[in-house]
Amino acid sequence: MTAVDRAVERGARPKRTVKVVAVRSALTAWLGRPLADFHLLLAIFGLLTVLGLVMVLSASAPGEVADGASAYSVFQKQLLYVVVGAVLFLIVLRIPLRTVRQSSMMAMLACVIMLGLVLTPLGTVAGGAQSWFTVGPVSFQPIEAAKLAMALWGAHVLVTKRALLDQYRHLLVPVVPVALLVFALVMLQPDLGGTITLGVVLVSLMWFVGAPMRLFGVIAVGAAAGAAVLAVGATYRLQRVLTYLDPDKDPTGAGLQARQAMFALAEGGFFGKGLTNGSSKWRYLPNVHSDFIFAVIGEELGFIGCLLVLGLFGLLAVVGLRIAARNTDPWIRLVSATLTVWLVAQAAINIGYVVRLLPVTGITLPMISSGGTSIVTTMVVFGILANCARHEPEAVSALRSLGPGRVGGVLKLPAPEAYKPPPKRRPVRPSTPPRGRKAAPPPVDERRMAGRHAPPSEYRRRDSRRATQDRSRRRDGR
Repeated sequence: MTAVDRAVERGARPKRTVKVVAVRSALTAWLGRPLADFHLLLAIFGLLTVLGLVMVLSASAPGEVADGASAYSVFQKQLLYVVVGAVLFLIVLRIPLRTVRQSSMMAMLACVIMLGLVLTPLGTVAGGAQSWFTVGPVSFQPIEAAKLAMALWGAHVLVTKRALLDQYRHLLVPVVPVALLVFALVMLQPDLGGTITLGVVLVSLMWFVGAPMRLFGVIAVGAAAGAAVLAVGATYRLQRVLTYLDPDKDPTGAGLQARQAMFALAEGGFFGKGLTNGSSKWRYLPNVHSDFIFAVIGEELGFIGCLLVLGLFGLLAVVGLRIAARNTDPWIRLVSATLTVWLVAQAAINIGYVVRLLPVTGITLPMISSGGTSIVTTMVVFGILANCARHEPEAVSALRSLGPGRVGGVLKLPAPEAYKPPPKRRPVRPSTPPRGRKAAPPPVDERRMAGRHAPPSEYRRRDSRRATQDRSRRRDGR
C-alpha cells in the first residue's frame, strides 16, 4: 500500500465517523423533542395493525376455503374489530386521564361481575373454556377487559395509599385480595393464559410501586407451587407440560403444534417464501391465524419478518418506559409502565412457546393474532399509552404554547391538562405504629391524676411550692 493510499484511507475514516456522529446527534435531538414518544407510539401502533391484518388474511384464507367458506371471512371479522378498536382508540385519546382514573373503580367492579356471570348459563363454551358472552355473531371475552381494569384500578389504589405502602397491610390490601378473586374466577372457566397475563399485571404493579424484594420471592414460590398443582390437577395441562419436555413423543397428537411450528420457521429461512406462499396454513398447523401466527410470519417473511416483529415490540418497551420516566404524575407513571410490561410480556410468552422455549399456553400475539376482544382491548391500551405520552410535562407545555401540531390538528385533540399535585392532607395517625418506631406515651390527664376539686394550674403551683420548700430544707440541713 502506497503512502497515497494510506492517506486516502486515513481521510476516509474520519468522514465515516463524522457521518455516524451526525446521524447519532440527529437521532438524539429528535428523541429529545416533546412529542417524540407520542409519534413513535403512533408509528408502532400503525405498523402492528397493518402487519396483523395482512398476516391474518394470509394465514386464515386456505383453511376457510377448505371448510367451504369465503377466503375473507376471518379477515372481515378482524377488520371489523380493528375498526371498532380504532374508534375506541380515538375516544380514549380524547378523554382526560383524570376521568379514566376516576372511572377505574367502577370498571373493576363491572369486570368482576362479568367474570362471575360468564360461569353461569349466560356464558358460552369455546375452546374448552366457558369464558365468552355471545350475542348473535358478536362474542366478548371479559377477561381481556379485566386485565385493563386491574391495571388502572390497582394503580389508583396504590398511588392513593403511597404514603402508607411501607406497611404490608396497606401495600397488599385491597389489591391482592381482589386479584386473587379474579384469578379464582378465571381458573374456574378455566383459562390458564388469562391467569398468567393477570399475574403479569399484578407483579408489574407491585414492582413499579416499589414493593420489597422478599414479596417477589414469596410470589415466585407461590406461583411455582400453584403451577405445579394446576398442572397435576388437569389432564390437558399435564399433557402440555409433558409435550413441552418431549414434543417428539407424540408427533401426530399432542406434539403436533410444536413440531409443525418449528418446521414452518425452519422453511422460512432468512427472507421467507413470500406472502401467501407458506404451506403450514394448509391445515398442517392448528390455530395458525391465532395462537401460532408467528410461525406463519417466520415461514412467509423469514428471519427478517420475525426480526421486524421483535423490533417493534422491543421499541414499544423502550417507548412505554420512556413515557413512564418522563411523566410527573405518579398514577400515569405506574399505569404506563404496567401496560407496557403487560403487552411486551404477552408477546414474549406467545413467541416463546412458538419457538419451543415455553409450554403452549394459548396466549395471543398482541395486535397480530386474530381475535376480536383481544385486538379491541389492545388498541384501547395503545390509546391510553398515547394519552399518557401527550401528558409529559414538555409535551403539555409545547401543546399549550405552540398548538396541537399536525397530528393533533388532524385528530382535533384537546390540549392536555398540566399535572397538579394533590393538596397535602393532614396525616392520620395509623392504628398501629410503624415498624421500628416506638409509640409515644399517652398524654397525662392532670385532673384525673390529682383530683377534680381544682384546676390543673393550681396543682402545678402547689407542686412548685413543695419543691421550693424541699430545696430550702436541704440547704438548711447543710
